[in-house]
Amino acid sequence: MGLRAGPVRLAGFQTVLSTLVPKAAAELRRSHPGIELNLVDAHPAEGLDMLRSGHVDIALIFRNADAPPTEEDGFRLTHLLDDPLYLISDRPHQRLQDHRDSAWVGGCERCRAATIAACERAGFSPRIAFTCDDTVIAQAVVAAGMGVAIVNGLALHAHRAPSVHATALTDRPRQIYAATYGDPPDPPATTALIEILAAAAKKLGQYDSPGRYVDAV
Repeated sequence: MGLRAGPVRLAGFQTVLSTLVPKAAAELRRSHPGIELNLVDAHPAEGLDMLRSGHVDIALIFRNADAPPTEEDGFRLTHLLDDPLYLISDRPHQRLQDHRDSAWVGGCERCRAATIAACERAGFSPRIAFTCDDTVIAQAVVAAGMGVAIVNGLALHAHRAPSVHATALTDRPRQIYAATYGDPPDPPATTALIEILAAAAKKLGQYDSPGRYVDAV
C-alpha cells in the first residue's frame, strides 16, 4: 500500500538531474503512478544537509576516487554507477601532460579536487584561470580555445559542444551514490525509487562507458 501514493523527495546535482533522474522519473511514473516525485537541485554537501534535516528522503552525491565514501553520521550509501572523467580541449588526441602550461577551467574550490588530483598525478599543478561550475559554459570556454578542463561523462551525456574533443581518463572515475539517512528500513516509496535509480544507472553506465566520447565531433 505504501508504494501506491505519496511524495518522495530527491536532492541531486546538475548532471544527474539532467541525465539519470529523468530516466528514473519516467519509470517511477510508469510503475508507481501514485508516487509524487519532488526534486531539489543541490550540490552533494547541501543535499546531505537536507537529508540529515529531513527535508529530502534521498540525496544523490558523488565521491572522487581520491576521496572514498564513508558511511558515518547516520548516512547509508547505495552505489549507482562509476562516472568516468574526460580531459576536454579544442584539439584531438590530447594528454594531461600536453597542458602543464595551459589555462584550466575549474569548478568551485570544493569541486575542482578531481582536476587538481589528476594533474598532480601527471606531474604538475594546473593553473586555474577560469572558475565555473556550469559544464555547458566550461565547454564553451574550451571550444573557444581559452583553456582546457576535466569533465565527467554525465556532463558530456547531457551536453556536448560540437568542437570539443575528449580524452578518457579511465583510471579514476568518480562514484555516484544514492544516500539515505537513519536506521533501515527506508520507507517503501524511497526503496522503490532507489531500485529504479540503480536500474536506470546500470543502463546509463553501459551507454556512457569510458571512451564513448573520445575525440567525437
